[in-house]
Amino acid sequence: MSVLIGILITFLVIFLVLYLINMLPLDGRAKQIARVVVIIIGIISLLKYLAVF
Repeated sequence: MSVLIGILITFLVIFLVLYLINMLPLDGRAKQIARVVVIIIGIISLLKYLAVF
């Protein structure tokens, strides 16, 4: 059950950070780089919850 809660919290944090990145007054290239970094970090943390790493 705690794994499911951790995965849910990770998804919520990823969506919140992506939303906040969209609200920042940055150019398109910087937003795209920030989105890719956040998604990669989120995928790595989800893989940790699933005990892949």
